[in-house]
Amino acid sequence: MDSVDNAPQAGRRRPRVGHIQYLNCLPIYWGLARTGTLVDLELTKDTPDNLNDALVRGDLDIAPISVVEFLRHAEDLVVLPDIAVAADGPVMSVMLISQVPIEELDGSRVALGSQSRTGVRLARLLLEERYGVRPKFFTSAPDLGLMMQEADAAVVIGDVALRATLYDAPRLGLKVYDLAEEWKQWTGLPFVFAVWAARRDFLAAHPAEVREVHRAFLESRDLCMREVDKVCEHVARWEAFDAATLERYYTEALDYSLGARHLAGIAEFARRTSHDTGYPADVRVRLLDAPQAS
Repeated sequence: MDSVDNAPQAGRRRPRVGHIQYLNCLPIYWGLARTGTLVDLELTKDTPDNLNDALVRGDLDIAPISVVEFLRHAEDLVVLPDIAVAADGPVMSVMLISQVPIEELDGSRVALGSQSRTGVRLARLLLEERYGVRPKFFTSAPDLGLMMQEADAAVVIGDVALRATLYDAPRLGLKVYDLAEEWKQWTGLPFVFAVWAARRDFLAAHPAEVREVHRAFLESRDLCMREVDKVCEHVARWEAFDAATLERYYTEALDYSLGARHLAGIAEFARRTSHDTGYPADVRVRLLDAPQAS
């Protein structure tokens, strides 16, 4: 009977895949429904912190993971090549917003309103080592107006940072520092905020599924970038940003690739932060091998 012939093989299940619920990850997932791949995944949409923890615990098989958390758990993970959330210059959505020049923040209160462990660690690194200031950090709700009532500066990430950069900071007369741009000026390298990784145990048991998910992500990203004007027009109907701003964000600020320079950026970040962040300075990034030709 057809119902028997088409039944899933015993023990098979859809790969459990994570999705960051921020605009910056939309291109990686935009085309999944168009290509039909979405039905092949058990997709979990959540914050970066929650997805980090779920992948590390083994509750997800494949997911984006903050670079800090990847470095801490590199032995258990394999990175999918040519896909990341990175920037080779200004990123527009990982920002320090300040009431005073950045050089004057020594001893000042700096609010951390982000759910990005990598963005927060980058902010600390730049403030302490590039500018030689040691603020007093504290966690706050990601509302720039409230943060500025309690702090001299704030680190904001993602959609909150986009709104702060484009609207709130100019309205409030605040100074804006793009942390990816600061890193590029300091090191000459791109900064990678998140990579996509598979658990090694899942890869060992299901190598074909991991390669298929990787291929689907690349196809989805490429489809989105080919149709980016239409994508941005659609998204702008529901977001606080116009289509032109979104297109600039996706085509000029964000970099969704992962090549040799990006890996050098990860290695440099690990070298500079390993002493107090929970990983060795020479962490090895294992990449998923390219599929063998048939």
